[in-house]
Amino acid sequence: MTKFYWFLGHEQFQPEDLVSHAKLVEAMGFDGVIVSEHLQPWVDDVGAGGFALSTLGAIAEATSKIKLMTGVVTPLFRYHPAIIAQAAATIDRLSKGRFELGIGSGENINEAPLGQVLPSYKERNGRLAEAIVIMRDLLDKKTVDFKGKYYQVDNLKLYSPPHSRVPIYLAASGPKSATLAATLCDGVITSVKNIQDTKKNVIDPISIAKTNDFRLIASRWSVYANNDSEAWKALQSWRGLRAPSRDSLTRPIDLQNEADQLPREVIMKQYNQLRSVRDILSCYGVLVKDLNADTVCFQITSTDQMKTIKLIGKEVLPILHNIKKG
Repeated sequence: MTKFYWFLGHEQFQPEDLVSHAKLVEAMGFDGVIVSEHLQPWVDDVGAGGFALSTLGAIAEATSKIKLMTGVVTPLFRYHPAIIAQAAATIDRLSKGRFELGIGSGENINEAPLGQVLPSYKERNGRLAEAIVIMRDLLDKKTVDFKGKYYQVDNLKLYSPPHSRVPIYLAASGPKSATLAATLCDGVITSVKNIQDTKKNVIDPISIAKTNDFRLIASRWSVYANNDSEAWKALQSWRGLRAPSRDSLTRPIDLQNEADQLPREVIMKQYNQLRSVRDILSCYGVLVKDLNADTVCFQITSTDQMKTIKLIGKEVLPILHNIKKG
């Protein structure tokens, strides 16, 4: 049966608000939360930037049933993979076995301010392969002695190991990352814009490469609002995410300025516009029916996030739980 998670965006909300959202998410019957990990937000004027690994500890204490996942943390530059394994194990203990580790290859906005300009995709993929091996062995309670091209670990083990096996999921939008995920990880996280593109670039490579039980976690970016004016207000924290130079610019103020030079419609059309329960069902139901997703994440912004969580919990989840995979 498909599981349904809610996205908690550190780029929009302060950490104490995200803890409140997580408590409501659990009360409304969701299965988990996916928590973004960013050093900086996408805009300067209304952004937030809490430390996700601390927020997850607070959520672990404030909840008792929902799964907790990073969406996603980069174990390559700001954090050594062994440090992320230690953090994952600690959160898993605090949550009594509810943590899931979502990882990715990084973004300039988070790495460049600390002196690390992102290298080529080939190098990042190579770093990820080494990082996954290190984290997997540490989380599996092994003593790790690793000497790779990028990382070294000398006879290290976790003295506060996880309560249970922590799954590792890799974010992927293309075939190379999807294949790496299918080879070394427990699942893939993918953000879906076009269903057919996702099938071609992520689903098909997974089908060819995976050799064991594998989990597909699919999300979609959307905005829930009554009209365009309300939608634009809800998107203020995320307008820099759609700036043309988002992969190269490293300051929120620069992303904000570039986005604000564009017509509003250019930014807004890059998000699914939801006006009703029917729209929400159509937007996210297809991830179950057509993609056969094991987990669907509602990545939704609105002007009243608590109200939106309640709406989806009451009127959307009961229907989606009855949708059969294609």
